[in-house]
Amino acid sequence: MASFVAVFDACVLYPASVRDLLLRLASTDLFRARWTDRIHDEWIAAVLEQRQDLSKAQLERTRELMNQAVPDCLVTSFESLIDGLNLPDPDDRHVLAAAIRCQAGVIVTYNLKHFPEAALAPYGIEAQHPDEFVSHLFDLDPGAVCAAVRDQRESLKNPPRSIDELLNEFLARELAETVAQLRSMQQLL
Repeated sequence: MASFVAVFDACVLYPASVRDLLLRLASTDLFRARWTDRIHDEWIAAVLEQRQDLSKAQLERTRELMNQAVPDCLVTSFESLIDGLNLPDPDDRHVLAAAIRCQAGVIVTYNLKHFPEAALAPYGIEAQHPDEFVSHLFDLDPGAVCAAVRDQRESLKNPPRSIDELLNEFLARELAETVAQLRSMQQLL
């Protein structure tokens, strides 16, 4: 089992395509993915606010499936650390507290400004945009990343998506470097 730990912030779990990609990558054993019930609550609330066509029950089912798919994913007993932390957005302290508790090396987030280097460095943690995170994984094992993307594309049935459609979705989700790397190995997708 990989020893490098990544905590996923709610904002990277909100878009289904990025969540699906990150979860498939978590099964590669290149890293250990972690999150909390509070992080789940945040992404679920954001989705429900934007997508009235989805029900809370559907998203709770997604939560269950995520927790089942990634062994030991839930971080607990981090709450006592929250009040001692200082971040630009106090509502993000729980994410840093969880990362400290599980000895994560990285917080994967779109909100890099919310996790400044000066606040994370004392704990040996850095914040990475999901594009940077996936690009690093690609550098470690391009075949594993390509296989995860291929599995993701093949699982999309309603409607099915071509590789170009999926890569365009990743581009829309700010994964430009990842898409460039994937296009260089498109024959594996």
